[in-house]
Amino acid sequence: MKSLKKQRRIQIIALAAVALTVSTVLIGYAMRDGINFFRAPSQIMAEPPGPNEVFRIGGLVAEGSLVRGEGASIRFEVTDGGASVPVVFTGVLPDLFEENQGMVGTGQYINGVFEASEILAKHDETYMPSEVVDALKEQGVYQDPET
Repeated sequence: MKSLKKQRRIQIIALAAVALTVSTVLIGYAMRDGINFFRAPSQIMAEPPGPNEVFRIGGLVAEGSLVRGEGASIRFEVTDGGASVPVVFTGVLPDLFEENQGMVGTGQYINGVFEASEILAKHDETYMPSEVVDALKEQGVYQDPET
């Protein structure tokens, strides 16, 4: 009788492990399109992503690169001090978007141009996403606004 209880306990533990594994795989599969990885311009130039990969790019809007096209089309370059990536965006830019300011964009890198579907700008005088700060520090470009 004791071996029957032990066998039942082992079956329950094995079933729970299988259920946990299956649920983890299903959650990962469901989130595969919802996860956007961050890349700095230097990383994109070193290893260009595939045209179907959606990711985030961040850095500073390069001075003198902002060009407004026909309609709501905007072209500019984003830089981290080491490299620049051309960006094209169709839509309304955030109010705080301007040259020499931090930005993060979501989109795809197609034929050497980042086609943004969403643009985010800093929300106050000192804010910059931590990923952008880290990338700028690696390039030796970042200056702490509090100093």
